[in-house]
Amino acid sequence: MARLSREDRQIALGRLQAGQSQSAIARHFHVSQSTISRLWVRFQATGSVADLPRAGRPRATTAAHDRFIRLRHLRNRFLSASSSVQALPGPHRLSDQTVRNRLHEAGLRARRPHRGAVLTRRHRQNRVQWGNQHLRWTVRNHWRHVWFSDESYFLLQRHDGRMRVYRRVNERYAPNCVDEAPVHGGGGVMVWGAINTAGRSTLVHVKGRITAQRYVEEILRPHTFPLLADQDAIFQQDNARPHTARLTTQFLTDHHVQVLPWPSMSPDMNPIEHLWDELDRRVRRREEAPANHRDLLQALQEEWDTIPQQDIRHLIQSMPRRCRAVVAAQGSHTPY
Repeated sequence: MARLSREDRQIALGRLQAGQSQSAIARHFHVSQSTISRLWVRFQATGSVADLPRAGRPRATTAAHDRFIRLRHLRNRFLSASSSVQALPGPHRLSDQTVRNRLHEAGLRARRPHRGAVLTRRHRQNRVQWGNQHLRWTVRNHWRHVWFSDESYFLLQRHDGRMRVYRRVNERYAPNCVDEAPVHGGGGVMVWGAINTAGRSTLVHVKGRITAQRYVEEILRPHTFPLLADQDAIFQQDNARPHTARLTTQFLTDHHVQVLPWPSMSPDMNPIEHLWDELDRRVRRREEAPANHRDLLQALQEEWDTIPQQDIRHLIQSMPRRCRAVVAAQGSHTPY
């Protein structure tokens, strides 16, 4: 059965005696329900939840070692198994794999970490405040009027480190086993777009460095204003410098554009971020990959126009859940 530490077994036993269901206890400890069932049967038969005597190789770690390993990795989730081997007190002959086995028993397995924005205390406070202010917003009365906008940079060739190659020993540098990649991904293109439950903007190519003047003249004036004809329309943008510059804010004020206040470092609150991911996947799935920047831009614009509007509506309909999630997380990272 999946192993529980002595402390966890005592806790599970206490919950069983208090009348809690086996399935609820199993979910709490991330083990199967049969594990909890066998634990209860053992206690009724022997009066103890300790392991029965067994043949085989003796356990290499003591209960103190197990507790040290578990607590050390709970306090710092990015530690390696080898560092814990070196940090274990007292004489021992443990291997890295033994430490990994003890971590597996505690329900801890090595995973690729989620990459999120750096959030300071002020960022978290602002995110919670923003979430509370918009908790009562509904899609029908509020979010359907919002135009969510953003810029995104797409690489011509993207390498995320997850590619694998099947090769024999000593074939690491064989020509057919080397993943050749241009420096910095071969460059890319920057685009701007906006989405709403009722439609989307054209995908605008942003050439070079974007400034407040260029943002106003090349994006807001020709592409944003036609979207905001409805008097109830609300414009959303993040807090990038061109967006918050005095020139930009004055321009929006002079033209009576209602702007949605936005908390800093909050890409997870903007549904268009998921649309960028979908757009990138659609381009990568093409049978003929873009060969240059012009091909990449054309592919992005074609795929942008073919994304179903229903997908965009589903993303915007998630805004109430996003607000609840950021409040529940006390301003920290959310699953979105």
